Amino acid sequence: MGHYLRELIQKHKAGIRLGIFSVCSANEFVLESLLEFGRKHDQAVLIEATSNQVNQYGGYTGMVPRDFVEFVAGIAAKAGFPKDKVILGGDHLGPNPWRQEPAAEAMAKAEVLVQEYVRAGFSKIHLDASMHLSDDGDRRVALDPKLIAQRTAQLCQAAEAAYQELLKENPGAVPPVYVIGTEVPAPGGTQGDDEGLSVTKSEDFHATVNLTREAFAQKGLDEAWARVIAVVVQPGVEFGDHSIHEYNREQARELTSQLAQYPGLVLEGHSTDYQQPQALKEMVEDGVAILKVGPELTFALREALFLLEHIEQQTPALAGRALSGLQETMEEVMLAEPANWAPYYKGSEAEVRFARKYSLSDRIRYYWPHPKAEAAVERLLANLGSVDIPLTLLSQYLPRQYVKVREGRLPKEAEALIKDRIAEVYEKYLYAITPV
Repeated sequence: MGHYLRELIQKHKAGIRLGIFSVCSANEFVLESLLEFGRKHDQAVLIEATSNQVNQYGGYTGMVPRDFVEFVAGIAAKAGFPKDKVILGGDHLGPNPWRQEPAAEAMAKAEVLVQEYVRAGFSKIHLDASMHLSDDGDRRVALDPKLIAQRTAQLCQAAEAAYQELLKENPGAVPPVYVIGTEVPAPGGTQGDDEGLSVTKSEDFHATVNLTREAFAQKGLDEAWARVIAVVVQPGVEFGDHSIHEYNREQARELTSQLAQYPGLVLEGHSTDYQQPQALKEMVEDGVAILKVGPELTFALREALFLLEHIEQQTPALAGRALSGLQETMEEVMLAEPANWAPYYKGSEAEVRFARKYSLSDRIRYYWPHPKAEAAVERLLANLGSVDIPLTLLSQYLPRQYVKVREGRLPKEAEALIKDRIAEVYEKYLYAITPV
């Protein structure tokens, strides 16, 4: 049985300009909305976890790879989505979580990481060894591309060994497909709005492909190289706290035109969040056939929750009840545990306070699993679930959802309203990946 993504890319290279979007999130609202959207539109879905989110030590979600697989399977069952149409990917798999450690130790952990992903059933593996490790010398000097390629091949060799083990348990397991390369800036996006942004140079793209292919060949990984489907590049899209770098196909043309030389490869674009629908479609047409999105989805979740809190506060039937205090709770939690936002948000006290709520980087997303945040959300949903949400407030705060409720296309229930707000993001990606 062939891999869905290999077949998709074969069609794309044959001139049918379709693509796929990749949802990089561990948020239950985001994933449930995705799977319901996929069921409605009869689409396969691609869900990815990063090496910081999910790893052999639990990552910041507390999940190892097998836990994440079970987590997604549970949501798919709830959403009535067929398990065989879920594609799981690992994003930036490599030594990034251990970059402060010596290369030998960091790479040993990275090999275990990749193997655990493959054994758990992740079949799209982004191998990323682009970061300096503690004994790699001056971090201000770019890491040697040959060394990056050698480490990438080392990780692939570990992944292939894990796949052979997986076959013993599951003879029908499809072999993993691989993505190589990394975007500029490094994983995590920009830390400010004034940083320069450069489209990946064509010579750097060719060097990544050629050096990695050579490194694979040196390790006898020619068959695995045939399953390398994409290269992560910077096509000129990124976002800061309050600004968005829009895709410009003319500026990217020198890069995207190089794909004609590689019949089996497309480009993978990260940080495509907040791009306009037409820009996303142009990216797919230009060969950026895999579009990664994450923070925009939890940004939409945050919008929906905050808007529902406004409705909660102003609903007459809830007067005198204990309200959720959601926004106040989130500020309290973020101030008490600043590690996930303090290194990233800059400016005056007022500007940083604003960013904690409204930054496009959406670092508030790290705090939704906090027990106090979960309790506040549960209280909000319970309060709104106990009353008839006034149509006037729905029109005021969620006008697009109001129209759908009036037309009978959407239940007037808090959870349905939240998931529909998130699904508005999926709508533009569906438009982008669907050929005319």
